[in-house]
Amino acid sequence: MSVLQIDDGGFRLDGEPFRVLSGGLHYFRVHPAQWADRLRKARLMGLNTVETYVPWNLHQPRPDRFRMDGGLDLPAFLGLAAAEGLHVLLRPGPYICAEWEGGGLPSWLLEQPDIRLRTRDPRYLAAVDDYFTRLLTPLQPYFATRGGPVLAVQVENEYGAYGDDSAYLEHLADSLRRCGVDVPLFTCDQPADLERGGLPGVLATANFGSRSTQNLAALRAHRPTGPLLSTEFWIGWFDRWGGHHVVRDPDQAAQELDEALAAGASVNLYMFHGGTNFGFTNGANDKHTYRPTVTSYDYDAPLDEAGDPTEKFTAFREVIAKYAPVPAEPVPPRADKLTLAAVALNESAGLLDWAPSLGDAVESLNPLTMEQLRQDFGFVLYETVLAAAGPALLELEHVRDRAQVFLDGRSVGVLERENHEHALSFTVPRAGCVLSLLVENQGRVNYGPGIHDRKGLPGRVQLDGTELVGWTNRALPLTSLDGLGFAATTTAPTGPSFHRGTFELAGTADTFLHLDGWTKGSAWINGFALGRYWSRGPQRSLYVPAPVLHEGTNEIVVLELHAAHRARTVDFRDTHDLGPTDE
Repeated sequence: MSVLQIDDGGFRLDGEPFRVLSGGLHYFRVHPAQWADRLRKARLMGLNTVETYVPWNLHQPRPDRFRMDGGLDLPAFLGLAAAEGLHVLLRPGPYICAEWEGGGLPSWLLEQPDIRLRTRDPRYLAAVDDYFTRLLTPLQPYFATRGGPVLAVQVENEYGAYGDDSAYLEHLADSLRRCGVDVPLFTCDQPADLERGGLPGVLATANFGSRSTQNLAALRAHRPTGPLLSTEFWIGWFDRWGGHHVVRDPDQAAQELDEALAAGASVNLYMFHGGTNFGFTNGANDKHTYRPTVTSYDYDAPLDEAGDPTEKFTAFREVIAKYAPVPAEPVPPRADKLTLAAVALNESAGLLDWAPSLGDAVESLNPLTMEQLRQDFGFVLYETVLAAAGPALLELEHVRDRAQVFLDGRSVGVLERENHEHALSFTVPRAGCVLSLLVENQGRVNYGPGIHDRKGLPGRVQLDGTELVGWTNRALPLTSLDGLGFAATTTAPTGPSFHRGTFELAGTADTFLHLDGWTKGSAWINGFALGRYWSRGPQRSLYVPAPVLHEGTNEIVVLELHAAHRARTVDFRDTHDLGPTDE
């Protein structure tokens, strides 16, 4: 690989003028067995580079633990990119946004109640410096200066929309350099934030998806010389629960791309391939109302969630061909999909009954947050004993993010942060009744000051105006379901329950799990967490990557938080359903 050079006229590679033609491809949103396929298709569309964020929270789940294996084997991903002849733009954060849980910041930072994220708070900077050391030391062979594919590394991410402390950015840049980053650094911001988010001596780039000429002019006004690069050239968007599936006309998006390339700019399509927020990894936004992001990160991209080319693939390829050589190979066809109807889930296990096998109990005077329980994802089950019977008003200072309320295991209501709900009336049936609150982390906020998003019940819990004290807190991260005792049942149990079934396969392929008639929950296949489903929509199916399936007997487990399908069956179909669009 060659070293990227920046001069007043633009980018140069091996002394020759160079245009970055890149596409976003997040390795952590794609099954590792499918990385090579997605990278090959990036090259076939005419791209010469791919871009990826790095999720700090997955790589360093605890301060003393660092992972770079399996689906987090970033060196392997970079090696595959190099083998495909692709360069890489690396965006290690520490903050990445990305519609990802907490913007990629690890939840253990929030164990400190007064920490100030994305600032020069010494505790935050010490954690960032440690993260950079652990991440970048093994990546040094992959920098272009040492023959690797990484052309450039980003400093922070859209910082101008959050703050204006150049000393903070300088600390990050210095830390990257100390950790061996000797390729060019760059920042990225929306055009209005370029001044606040830039750093002298570091390449400034702009994020936009329309009005290309106008936005490039704003970048040029900010930096009179040097390359023009749109690090996030938005060609689609993400979805939230309760909204529509967002799409963008391929011809209109291609026209904007043509306009940017005609102006001599380099681009990184955001996204080339979106992928999936597997498990509980989706983020959320909170601009006065909390809005969690769906499981799919399809993004209406040139490759859909299953890696198949869309209309945008062909439209963008034709535009790119006007400005750079494009491989002569044909557009890859849509891959075959697997179908299987009415898979029965006849074994069940009640979540409240089996909670002790899923997490240890911690006693406390007041409810503990997920962060105090050292928990990243999933649920917390809070329980306390009520002293008196009769009508009662339950009031929660904060609900983070959705609380199902039970009396002696019987559901009495739901309180949702999204709907600004904090109080619930019910009748306590007896003295000594157990009040249970099953609280779901629906995704930590990934943008703005809301990133200080502690989960569970961070605040007072009152009954009839009196604070409830004496709690059992049980973290339920659901990273393993091995402790569950499933039993065959003829009817679906009431309340939150796991439902299990098996199915036989003679061969494997990608497929889509449809949960028509189910209400809300999560699904696993052969222990692999597919993500969340919710009848609220818009998303109505879950992508199942072929590598999580195998020939012979396969297991599916569905956690249904409310009402299961009457027949407790699911379907595997050859088409996705991401919901109605707003067009």
